[in-house]
Amino acid sequence: MVHVRQLVLSPRWIMWHLLTLGAMVTCGWLAVWQWQRAGSAMGSALNVGYGLQWPVFALFFGYMWWRILRMESARLHDEQADVHQDALEIPKPRVAAAETGPQVARAAAPADGPSPFGPQPVSATPAAGAEDDPELADYNRMLAELAARHTDD
Repeated sequence: MVHVRQLVLSPRWIMWHLLTLGAMVTCGWLAVWQWQRAGSAMGSALNVGYGLQWPVFALFFGYMWWRILRMESARLHDEQADVHQDALEIPKPRVAAAETGPQVARAAAPADGPSPFGPQPVSATPAAGAEDDPELADYNRMLAELAARHTDD
């Protein structure tokens, strides 16, 4: 709950509060203007329609403000939960973009069921194409170190 209060009072969100409130007030003013115009000698049914349409726009602005605020709050909550997770969690392997053919099919097979290709050996060698992507190369080196430690035990 504390992070929601911090989020709502942040400078960026204060700006969003003011913009949303300004948009809703403007829509309300336009609705009143259209109703007054509809009641005048030059008014028509079109003005009545616009007079009904502007409050809907105001409600839409309010709904979107509420929805985005909730999404941002959920994102912050998830980030805080990720920080508190165990740091020793083993990351899932990534597939290099240059891999093609059966290697991709084996790597993309679901881990919760048997593979249609049978049991797959664990390799400590980096994936093909890793030299093109330094981030992927670092990740594969880390996986190789983990695999080497696992075989040493």
